[in-house]
Amino acid sequence: MTKAVWGVGLRLAGAVGLVLASVSCGDLTRQGTASSYLVVEELVAASGAEPDKLGATLHSDVLTIVDELPTIFSDNARVSFTIAMKDPGSTSSPNEPTPNNSITLERYHVKYVRADGRNTPGVDVPYEFDGAMTFTVTGERSESFELVRHVAKKEAPLANLVQSPVILQTIAEVTFYGHDQTGRAVSTTATILIEFGNYGDPK
Repeated sequence: MTKAVWGVGLRLAGAVGLVLASVSCGDLTRQGTASSYLVVEELVAASGAEPDKLGATLHSDVLTIVDELPTIFSDNARVSFTIAMKDPGSTSSPNEPTPNNSITLERYHVKYVRADGRNTPGVDVPYEFDGAMTFTVTGERSESFELVRHVAKKEAPLANLVQSPVILQTIAEVTFYGHDQTGRAVSTTATILIEFGNYGDPK
């Protein structure tokens, strides 16, 4: 079985600048009442067909031929966190994180948006979804999670790309939710660029 590989020049969403994986400077949303917060040092992702090729832009293949069989992969991302204090104190007497300031992540939410404003789930972009995770950040911590579900590639609009030359360009907004060790809520949001299409299969 062969796979039709279409050109990748056509863009639905128009020009979108590269969304850098490091979002600790300006694109970070901090919420909650805890005295500490999460800093996203890096957010990278890889196609499920080539899971070791992590990058700041995800080229998500909607259909991959494996041993002559059409196969759909989910796509994973890896996020790297550090902890910082909302009140860092003075230079001579910094306010260092304590064990109570460690942050336990519980879940995350993924929402896809387009630069042209056409953001109807199941029509213009994949459906947003919630995922579970459980780990604690005490200093620096990196973890992997599912960024694009395989079921999304069986639904519109991604399923329509199997027989289309279109590349669907979206930004994934990933919000992580958790709490510090005193129970106070913490959340932070990071973004990554995703380009969905029917790409050539890896050799």
